Amino acid sequence: LSNKSTAKLLHDSGLNVIVLEAQNRVGGRTYTLRNEKVKYVDLGGSYVGPTQNRILRLAKELGLETYKVNEVERLIHHVKGKSYPFRGPFPPVWNPIVYLDHNNLWRTMDDMGQEIPSDAPWKAPLAEEWDRMTMKELLDKICWTKSAKQLATLFVNLCVTAETHEVSALWFLWYVKQCGGTTRIISTTKGGQERKFVGGSGQVSERIMELLGDRVKLERPVISIDYTGENILVKTLNLTWLSTLFHQFLSLWPSQSLE
Repeated sequence: LSNKSTAKLLHDSGLNVIVLEAQNRVGGRTYTLRNEKVKYVDLGGSYVGPTQNRILRLAKELGLETYKVNEVERLIHHVKGKSYPFRGPFPPVWNPIVYLDHNNLWRTMDDMGQEIPSDAPWKAPLAEEWDRMTMKELLDKICWTKSAKQLATLFVNLCVTAETHEVSALWFLWYVKQCGGTTRIISTTKGGQERKFVGGSGQVSERIMELLGDRVKLERPVISIDYTGENILVKTLNLTWLSTLFHQFLSLWPSQSLE
């Protein structure tokens, strides 16, 4: 989605753009599946809420509408074959030791996030240390109980559709802070799960693709970029060379940028 929104901005500014998409579809970690049985269902990023002004503004420009997620009934926390109804952002915990562990988990993540500058996360006092640490390593360090670690792992899975060993602690803590903290990002009303897109979130990238037309090239995974000449030469897996580029933008999952 980030590369499509960048391409749209450049295109709207009158610049000539080309988008090389590695997959056979657009959308990245947003993916709307459509069929006769379900009509549509989001399998990736789905929700939007307060403070997420840029995606809401972009969606409005593209003519997309949102609807509020139902929170009238109780929520269900299903674990080990049992269902536990509850209200509020987090499932209840009855064991006092486990409760303290859960409380320490959310407080610690929010406190660490406060140490990270929003516009320059690399300037955090412990940026280098946290960036070398995965969220799995951080959770192993701060969680005492299996219950807290399982819920925290699910929290990472849901927030960024990734496993805890795949994401930097610095990046994830910064991400949660940008969303308003652990409570806001996980909440429905006035939180990160407040709304969904009518027709699915995949439409955001799909409508940008319609605007850009044949400037979007699907199934073009980039395998090399050559900066040695006057122009930037980009080679894709199918041996197509583009030799008239003056600027290039890379849209990568954080763990991919380290490879």
